[in-house]
Amino acid sequence: MICVISDTHGDYSRFSHKRIRSLKKGDYLFIAGDFGFVWDGSEKESAVLRKIGSKKFTTLFITGSHDNPELLEKYPETTLLGGRARALGGNLYMLMPGIFEIDGKSFIVCGGGQQEDPDSLNENPALARTLPGEGELEGFKELISQKGNKADFIITHEPPASIAEFLNTDRKVPIMNRLNVYFDELKGTAAFGMWLFGRLHRNKAVPPKYMAVFDEPYIID
Repeated sequence: MICVISDTHGDYSRFSHKRIRSLKKGDYLFIAGDFGFVWDGSEKESAVLRKIGSKKFTTLFITGSHDNPELLEKYPETTLLGGRARALGGNLYMLMPGIFEIDGKSFIVCGGGQQEDPDSLNENPALARTLPGEGELEGFKELISQKGNKADFIITHEPPASIAEFLNTDRKVPIMNRLNVYFDELKGTAAFGMWLFGRLHRNKAVPPKYMAVFDEPYIID
């Protein structure tokens, strides 16, 4: 079983949800960006990461806008589930942009998010790199093209631009970036069953095949 949530922002209490507590060995918890537990490199933070990595299920996450890319790049790169990942210890991994096979299902995965808080950038310039660089994004496009632009699921932190606009209920102009624009192109060219994304802090289905995930787990059997 695969359980998908997003935007944990370093809040360990999110692991207490009854659906997550029921996960067992061989199951996966997938966090669709803004994991937030790798931020300052403190011993307290390291202790929490060890606690997550020691769980019987495997925790996978992608980056969002509230993750520290400079610290994450210090973790060793490994091959996992057919793609590239960083091993944070035990059963805890950060998935890098690519295609993965989990429980017999294929997943196109791409993290990264728009940093919207200028004060955060002033305090930590490393956060300016929370979006994939142009070269990394081009490499991702080439990879999924080689795989036929198809997967059972797509999981990203940022939504496609048109979906973000549709869910923009407060009528403010949403901040868009190269990922939103590219994902809008991808949704028109890729063959997929369901697209799950974070960022918006909402649990909301957009029929027929888009889902904003947040604190209510989306279950993939």
